[in-house]
This record gives sequence, C-alpha cells and structure tokens, in this order.
Amino acid sequence: MEASNETWEAEFFLVGFPDIERFHLLLFSLLLFTYLLILGGNAAILMLIRANPHLHVPMYYFVAILSFLEVWYTTVTIPKMLANLLDSRKPISYRGCLLQVYFFHALGITEACLLTAMAYDRYLAICKPLHYPSAMTPKICLWLAAGCWACGFMWPVPEIILLSTLPLCGAHRIEHLFCDFPSLFSLACADVSTSTTIDFTLHSFVILGPATLILFSYVKILSVIIKIQGSEGRRKAFSTCASHLTVVLAFFGTTGFMYIRPAQSRPSYHDRVVAMVYAVLTPLFNPLIYSLRNKDIREAISNLMKPQWVSPVSKAEKGFRL
Repeated sequence: MEASNETWEAEFFLVGFPDIERFHLLLFSLLLFTYLLILGGNAAILMLIRANPHLHVPMYYFVAILSFLEVWYTTVTIPKMLANLLDSRKPISYRGCLLQVYFFHALGITEACLLTAMAYDRYLAICKPLHYPSAMTPKICLWLAAGCWACGFMWPVPEIILLSTLPLCGAHRIEHLFCDFPSLFSLACADVSTSTTIDFTLHSFVILGPATLILFSYVKILSVIIKIQGSEGRRKAFSTCASHLTVVLAFFGTTGFMYIRPAQSRPSYHDRVVAMVYAVLTPLFNPLIYSLRNKDIREAISNLMKPQWVSPVSKAEKGFRL
C-alpha cells in the first residue's frame, strides 16, 4: 500500500516537551546559545587547523571533517526546534519531515563511520608507529572520509523508501522533538512489523558494527599504552585518545539506547530526553573536548592568542634594511 496524496500534502505537528511549554522563552534562549556554541566552536577548530601547518596531518584532518559534519548534523534539527519553541502549533510538512529524517540519519551514520576511521587512525599511530606514515597518508585519510560520507548517505535510503510508501493516519501528532523513523512508524495505518524489524536490523548493524571495531581498536591501543615505559609517554598516549573515546561513548551510548531497543520499550518522554543528548549535547562535546583535552590544539590556541609583539630594535633594523 502506498502513501496517499493526502498524506503527502498533510501537515504534521511535533509535540516537543509539552509539560515545560510555559518556559519556552528560556528553552529557546538556552537552545539558541548551545547552537551558537556548536557553530562557533566547530568553526574555530576548522580555522585553527587550517591556519596551523603542523596540524595538517591525518589525525587533525579527521577532526576537521568531524567538526564540519557536526555543523550540518545540528543544522538539520536545531533551527526547526528553535522555530517550534516560538510556535504553539509546531507544524512540519510531510516532505519536510522525510527530508529531516533522511539527512539526520545520513549525517549521523557518517559520523559513526568517521569515528571508526578515527579509531583506526589512532590504532595505527600507537600500535604500528613504523608503518603509520605509509599506512595513513593524507590521500588514504581523504579516501576513508569519502567512504564514510558515501556510506552515510546511502544507508538510510531503503528505510526512507519504505517509510514513504506507508499510509499515515490519525492526528498527525509526532511524539518527538523532530521527525524520526520510530515516531513516524507509530503513525502508520498499516502493519509495520516488517518495517520496524528492518529498522531495528539496519540500526543494529550501523551502530554495533562501528562500536565493536572502535572497542577492538582501543583494547589494542590500551594494551600497547600499558607497556610504554615512562609515565610521560603513557600520559601523552592516554591524553591523545581520551578525547576521541569520550565522544565515542557519548555518541554510541545514546544512539544505541535509542535505536536498538524493542519498540515496546519506548516511553516517548524518555526518548525525547535521550534525543536531546545525541542531537544537541554530543555535538557540543566535540569542540569543547578537542580544544580543552588535546595538547596540540591548546598550543595552537595559545600561540594564536599571543600578541604579535615586535621589539623596537627589530623595527629599527627593519627600517634600516629598507
């Protein structure tokens, strides 16, 4: 059964957090401030890496790509969430809803693949340092990143096609902060057992697969770090990996909780709280963690903040030479 013309022309309404709707101006201000922090922090990392030649290495190429990704990942949902806080109806068209679902999942899956590639990069750098320069060249780094984007944008296509064929009925109230597969499946008039099984299977592969590879990489990395002689070497190795692992745990922990559970165990209010974590707070961690926990980034920031002072003697010598 295909979705009717009425479904394609229908208007849907996002529920949000109705219990705290009276604080909408405060929530709007907090969310807007968070969004600006995400945009500003990730833009700063991009400019910082571009401006510092010593950061032009695969590890920081991945960081720059992740920052670029986070800007678009949050832009898919947060601007609409901000608009809904100022509109009591919270409307969204069906086409707009499908586009939001597609790009949100495409960018989220791209991030999962990219975090896996970053774990592989750290595995090579720490566990196989002699082979690292040849195994992870800038060209290979860019090919890995391109593969992550291609996988991310192809993976949700079958589910989007499946969702677009389902007839939706009822009050068209979406019990979520933004459009998502589970909340839209719950509006279907037809039997969705096959659809939810496919949804569960695809999400299990795309979440558990990368998470397992990342876990394997860090087990190997930890076994090598423990053998490093000297506390300074161990500390530096731990510091390099801690920021990446923090982002990984926050991202995969919340998305795993959201998408690889049986549909019957989905209290909608809890889902909305978890969605705030992986859609808003996790992208905020990226610039904060990589700027505060990474030594090279901190040094680049401190060098940028230093005043460009030139001594009077240097000025005089320069004038004399001219």
